[in-house]
Amino acid sequence: VAKMSAPTMEERKACWGARDEFWQCMDRHGDDASKCEKLRLSFESRCPQQWVKHFDKRRDFLKYKRKLETEGYHPPEATGKS
Repeated sequence: VAKMSAPTMEERKACWGARDEFWQCMDRHGDDASKCEKLRLSFESRCPQQWVKHFDKRRDFLKYKRKLETEGYHPPEATGKS
């Protein structure tokens, strides 16, 4: 059910809690989503769809940022163009 009103504080806390549990599961299982399916469904059911999309992008960004901080930037190999 899509509702346009802003989530209440309780709904936001439930959403963030579900997101954090899902992310912790993903961290523990090396991003193997099959091991965290129930938590993913809980996350999706407790958060507005736009938030789920945002948090998925945010997680990817944070992982990329962490990788840059630990490994440094490695530009893609040149594809033979001069």
